[in-house]
Amino acid sequence: MITERQVIDRDSRTWHLPSPVVSPVGDHAVVPLPPDLHPVRLFVREPGPYAHRPQLLEDELFWWGHLSACLQEGAPRSWLGKHDPAAEREFGRRLWDAGDRPVFTVPLSGGVRLHVVYENAYEDASVDYVAHHPAWEEAEFLARDSGHWRGPGLSWSELTEAADNALPGGTTTDPDTRLLLLLPALGDADLPQEAGKRLAAVLRDRLGAAQPGRLAALILRRQGMTGPARWSTGAGGVRVNDGQYSFRNPDNRDALPDCRLAQLSGALNPAGTGAPAGLCVTDGPSDGCRAEPRSVSACPRRDEYTRWLEALMSESSPPF
Repeated sequence: MITERQVIDRDSRTWHLPSPVVSPVGDHAVVPLPPDLHPVRLFVREPGPYAHRPQLLEDELFWWGHLSACLQEGAPRSWLGKHDPAAEREFGRRLWDAGDRPVFTVPLSGGVRLHVVYENAYEDASVDYVAHHPAWEEAEFLARDSGHWRGPGLSWSELTEAADNALPGGTTTDPDTRLLLLLPALGDADLPQEAGKRLAAVLRDRLGAAQPGRLAALILRRQGMTGPARWSTGAGGVRVNDGQYSFRNPDNRDALPDCRLAQLSGALNPAGTGAPAGLCVTDGPSDGCRAEPRSVSACPRRDEYTRWLEALMSESSPPF
């Protein structure tokens, strides 16, 4: 039976069904509505739409491709269990040729959302890890996997906070699925002892890995293309890192504005003292923001980040 994939139209807020996919549910088409926080638009120059394809998260072939950035050193096939490289390549070809831009959403404290965007509509394909809030003009990059990796975007404590918060409205509330979904954005040089044990359990239960402990150790040693970074907490509870390619390293010329760094810290570390997620604070402890008045547009790094983003979304060569 053929059914159709739903995407949302930003202007009319109505549903359109543009392209057929095979339905796994028998003779009657069942097209579930996207979750409440599925994005309509993320960037000013990118109108969307973004596909809602939660069924991908149930396919082991999707996960082996998604985690490929974490397995750059390579792992013996015996560690992976029932892993078919040829099937994975064919699955990946279909995914990247679809051109439908699937997005997976994880809600955070204060109304911030993390979106994992499979940008498969352009020749310069990528997996983008972005944060957004209804009060922001557009999303902000945390990490990007396009062959020219940017990141890391999350510490281990932030990764598990996002995985375990059980907030509704995202693509899934399952902690293990969320952890795997955000894992490539991890970069933390000071992992707790329980990190390996938890990841090994997820790899065993969700992916059927034959050697989950060894595979977890390999992933946590590599931690994506940029490797581990050291995190620190500054004034006002703002969490930053020292990653050479990280948007959350304020020493980088195109890092996120100070206010966004504070807002993300508040959303990812709700027990801390970071800034409220939606708006920049103007009173209270200083977080080191050099913008006067404190705003995104006045941050001294905004121009550099904006140039990077505009080059990324132009038809010219990407800014690497």
